[in-house]
Amino acid sequence: MTDAPAAASDEEPVPVFFLSDSTGISAETMGNALLIQFPDVHFERTTIPFIGTVEQARQVVARLDAAMEGPVAPLVFTTAAVDEVREELLKTRAPIIDFFGLHMKSVEQQLGARGLHEARRLHGVGDVRRYNDRMAAIEFAIEHDDGLGTRGLDRADVVLLAPSRCGKTPTAMYLALQHGLFVANYPLVDEDLETTDLPVPVRHLANRCFGLTTTVARLSRVRQERRPDSRYASEDQCRFELRRAMAMYEMHSLPTVDTSAASVEEIATVVIQTLARQGRRDPRRGRTPRP
Repeated sequence: MTDAPAAASDEEPVPVFFLSDSTGISAETMGNALLIQFPDVHFERTTIPFIGTVEQARQVVARLDAAMEGPVAPLVFTTAAVDEVREELLKTRAPIIDFFGLHMKSVEQQLGARGLHEARRLHGVGDVRRYNDRMAAIEFAIEHDDGLGTRGLDRADVVLLAPSRCGKTPTAMYLALQHGLFVANYPLVDEDLETTDLPVPVRHLANRCFGLTTTVARLSRVRQERRPDSRYASEDQCRFELRRAMAMYEMHSLPTVDTSAASVEEIATVVIQTLARQGRRDPRRGRTPRP
């Protein structure tokens, strides 16, 4: 039984540990999904991945127990799958949330079978084909970032259109890394915005285009950080570009995502779900990209 955590104060951050016998990405993702519900609490996060042996688990437990002597009790999330490692981690005095233990038994009961209980490294190279797909997609995104390359655009699964600094590059990279999609992004400049026609390099790819937009205030603020007090960053210029971009999107009935208050994960999810609704197939693998 773990000790009750001390109440978080305004002065002291809550130490949070993400533990895993793999990369720790799953523990971070699931743990942060809960922590984000507490916007007024300051967290100090630490990830401890690749806890592969009982001895390593004991060292982690000693670290967690030492943290219990601090002004605020730590909060611990673990996705360790190996039974011996997980059982050792659960010996800590720190409050611990065991995602694997909480849910694996229910899944096993539902399926009528026992899982492997191995560190399968969901985010590693276990699935070589999927890993190679993601690496190829990242290379494609780099080669076709910000309109740098137009050769091979026909291979794109998605083409992101938007004025500068609307979130094209991080969205393209996320879709490539997480979903293995070939994503090109094309910046809409003044010459493109003189008409509602799609830019020539992507005109034949209208059915793969997504428009990104944002608010004038946010776009101006982001551009000010890059080029302070420039015409490029002025609200008038931002307003003009966003208005003309929206006219282009509407003329061609492009799916549009407002990036002003959305995370890159949320933007990518909208893109993936739109592809699924359209029944679009991944031309390289013959399947609809999965969310």
